[in-house]
Amino acid sequence: MIALVTGASRGIGREVCRRLAERGHTVVAAARSPETVADGLHPIALDVTSDGDAARAAAEIAERFGRLDVLVNNAAITYDTWQRAADADLDVVREAAETNLYGPWRLVQAMLPLLRESGHGRIVNVSSEVASLTNMGGGTPAYTASKVALNALTRMLAAELRHDRILVNAVCPGWVATDMGGPGGRPVADGAAGVVWAATLPDDGPTGGFFRDGRPLPW
Repeated sequence: MIALVTGASRGIGREVCRRLAERGHTVVAAARSPETVADGLHPIALDVTSDGDAARAAAEIAERFGRLDVLVNNAAITYDTWQRAADADLDVVREAAETNLYGPWRLVQAMLPLLRESGHGRIVNVSSEVASLTNMGGGTPAYTASKVALNALTRMLAAELRHDRILVNAVCPGWVATDMGGPGGRPVADGAAGVVWAATLPDDGPTGGFFRDGRPLPW
């Protein structure tokens, strides 16, 4: 199995890479600074905001492996706890959306021919429970709005790619003690486990869902 994980140099992305490799996957670890990814992986330079980087990554994976079985869209920025929607800096919102929404969208479009070659592709969009409209309040508007849109993209792609046998799901890892999440959260290994679960679903597994720890979350 060939897996591509973005934001692979630290935190949840790094742990997802490790766990997939343990399961026997060949892991392409994508990061803006590929020299920082863990040993034993296949590092690749990738800025998810760059069309050129996405195209080059797809071409490299096609040349080296011929297909892609798993795409984990993990890279994200801007947990803007200092902002409120009523007076948010929209430049900050746009910048967050470029990585958190358009980045995964760009990667799916670039990698889709390779995922179709798999015959049982998996797309995992790392989201957050703050994107649940059911219980939504105020705060972190750039991050929250971008993840809401990522959830919507997940639903659309799941419907469109069902006939290609590509399962597409959104996963909330929970509040995890990473550079973005800060201290006090759950261990990185616990947050990564749900992402790995979605990345390794059987062919009859769910698609178009929103999960944490393998259990559905309300939209």
